[in-house]
Amino acid sequence: MIKLVVGLGNPGQKYAKTRHNAGFLLLDELICTGDAVFSPQSRFFGELAEMKVGERKLYLLKPTTFMNRSGRSVSAVMKYYKIQMEEVLVVHDELDFELGVLKLKLGGGHGGHNGLRDIIAATGSKGFLRLRVGIGRPQGSRAIADYVLSDFSRLDFELLVSKFASFLVLMPLLLAGNVESAMHELHSQ
Repeated sequence: MIKLVVGLGNPGQKYAKTRHNAGFLLLDELICTGDAVFSPQSRFFGELAEMKVGERKLYLLKPTTFMNRSGRSVSAVMKYYKIQMEEVLVVHDELDFELGVLKLKLGGGHGGHNGLRDIIAATGSKGFLRLRVGIGRPQGSRAIADYVLSDFSRLDFELLVSKFASFLVLMPLLLAGNVESAMHELHSQ
């Protein structure tokens, strides 16, 4: 049963619509489905929202520590609300998937993603659910760092947001602990 959804990204308007902020962008779409709002929480090193999905309470977290230090924020929320690692879903950008491809994965390594690396280091566990949001790879010889920190084009942004809708309808399954069913539904789309 998922109790905490963490969107990975970098804080500030400069990064708001960058590829690296795919996690923040999905949380922005998720919060629009309810009546919650994000509020800065210094004790959690991030912005936190609490919303209801059906009868279940769900916490949404946007760490404001920058991507590479997200673990501090995640572990602070987990400790305060007594959330276990298997109750956490981390949403992050994925270079290895084409734009808009969404895949759920349970556990595993960081795959070179510094946000995941820091969460694993801070919590001492790899046993969390991830939603990997495809952003594609840069064309030609463009540096990966430059690519992930660049804004989506308007069309790419609209495509990504439209793909988020197919995931958001699966949230009740995840909140009820039906991870396998949610994976099957998402991966067969």
